[in-house]
Amino acid sequence: MKVLLYFEGEKVISKSGIGRAMKHQMAALTSQGIEYTLDPDDDYDILHINTIGPNSSPMIRKARHLNRKIVYHAHSTEEDFRNSFMLSNQIAPLFKKRLVHLYSKADHIITPTPYSKKLIESYGIDLPIHAISNGIDLEKFNYNEDKIKAFHEYFNIKDEKVIICVGLFFVRKGILDFIEVAKRLPEYKFIWFGHVPLYSIPKQIRDIVTKDHPDNVIFPGYVSGPVIEGAYCGADAFFFPSMEETEGIVVLEALASYQQVILRDIPVFDPWMKDKVNCYKGHDVDSFTKLVDDVVCKRLPDVSAEGRKTAMERSIPEVGKQLRQVYEAVLKD
Repeated sequence: MKVLLYFEGEKVISKSGIGRAMKHQMAALTSQGIEYTLDPDDDYDILHINTIGPNSSPMIRKARHLNRKIVYHAHSTEEDFRNSFMLSNQIAPLFKKRLVHLYSKADHIITPTPYSKKLIESYGIDLPIHAISNGIDLEKFNYNEDKIKAFHEYFNIKDEKVIICVGLFFVRKGILDFIEVAKRLPEYKFIWFGHVPLYSIPKQIRDIVTKDHPDNVIFPGYVSGPVIEGAYCGADAFFFPSMEETEGIVVLEALASYQQVILRDIPVFDPWMKDKVNCYKGHDVDSFTKLVDDVVCKRLPDVSAEGRKTAMERSIPEVGKQLRQVYEAVLKD
């Protein structure tokens, strides 16, 4: 068995969740001894396609011409496309049509969560659909004092309490609520890690990132390596008020880091994220503000150990085993 992992525009997606999904897939297949290639001109048995760019249709046609099996990884939905880039809501129906057109050409579909599986089924796609997490590199996000030191030194953190979020500058990611909570808790430092070209997002969000945010909020852009890994395990809370996700790899990263996680109560996190068990869930600015303050001041029980267990269930080797099962099923079909 040899698999072609296809990600169009690797450089463009490298800093996004799908870019991390690419690395996780490579590691997952390696963990199971499954041979793979990233070169579309190599020989292969299964095309595992992950992107929906202009080369997607030609890749699928070529695979069909070669009589190869196709697994489509459905990272995108219409729902998580909305409230992102400029004009995203206006073109969302066309985006959905393209998703249905491409996904329907596969033999099997993989998507990260039971929630995103339900969404794709609701599009009328009648194919085997498997919910498999994007996975998490547990070792990379172990608690590490040296990384915490790097995080503190990078931001000159002394005795401040720090709340972090990681994501693109999208309304969908909950950036407006993040700012409002920061305004209500001026005694804490709020850091939003992530980047997207400012010209591609609405002016309201562009202005918030560049100038219209309180003094206790920092937008450092895309940060990698020990600093972000130290932030995950060295911050006082991970506050992720996203309104729509297909999974949220950054949530897995926070869980793996033994971090206290505060989420918006949305369907994608059911049933694997349980309020007051492995995370805390809020609904609006009022509830988020109280949860952040209570977590930081340790008025709520620490649920980070249960969060780490949730991440362990989605380890890279475990994802590799599930991918193998799908590959074997598609070859058998």
